[in-house]
Amino acid sequence: MFDAIILSDIHLGSDNCQAKYLCDLLESLAEGEMHAARLILNGDVFDSIDLRRLKKTHWKVLSLLRKLSDDLDIIWICGNHDGSAEIISHLLGVSVKEEYILHSGERQILLLHGHIFDEFLDDHPVLTWFGDLIYWLLQRLDRTHTFAKWAKKSSKTFLRCAKRIEEKSIEYARKKHCTAVCCGHTHHVHADETRDISYFNSGCWTELPCTYLTVKEGQVQVCEFLVTSTSEEIMYVRSE
Repeated sequence: MFDAIILSDIHLGSDNCQAKYLCDLLESLAEGEMHAARLILNGDVFDSIDLRRLKKTHWKVLSLLRKLSDDLDIIWICGNHDGSAEIISHLLGVSVKEEYILHSGERQILLLHGHIFDEFLDDHPVLTWFGDLIYWLLQRLDRTHTFAKWAKKSSKTFLRCAKRIEEKSIEYARKKHCTAVCCGHTHHVHADETRDISYFNSGCWTELPCTYLTVKEGQVQVCEFLVTSTSEEIMYVRSE
């Protein structure tokens, strides 16, 4: 039994949302293959609150969340893409928060999306939109997303933003008397337990491999869906 499973940056409604594989994870919870006390959606569940953009698999994700809310606590932390999450939260039976402190073992773990520390997002909306467009095109050209991820991680602007979010969130967690902090927003899965405040980022469900975090007795672990290429398809298997 996990104390929590943490997902972020699903971006339902976007063309690169890997909803099919997220359904696999949610179904494993619904069918009892995985057990968790709570499911935490750490921001950007939607790409925008425009339900006309949702595809069949995106609606299935929402349906599974509604089903799961009867049996476990689901917490939705608002991200910069979520808009007024309160409108949909009542339909799904989930709690919406700006941030959340998870008590696990002897640890207090702060969860927040992280966009509030991203000054570039507010100061350069046009450049942000253009960068997102280029990234989306690279993903469309390469189904493995290898080149898109390489381009992102090679960007000095991205690296500066990701580092700022990490530093600012650790500083904020320290003020909250927490010993760890989990963010999303950057779409870059990351774990650093070398400092007094551990930092984790749950990655995203818009690139491959899709990633998430599990928490049990204060221990946070990065998990992913591993990719095996064949001549016909890309197959995902759940990591141990």
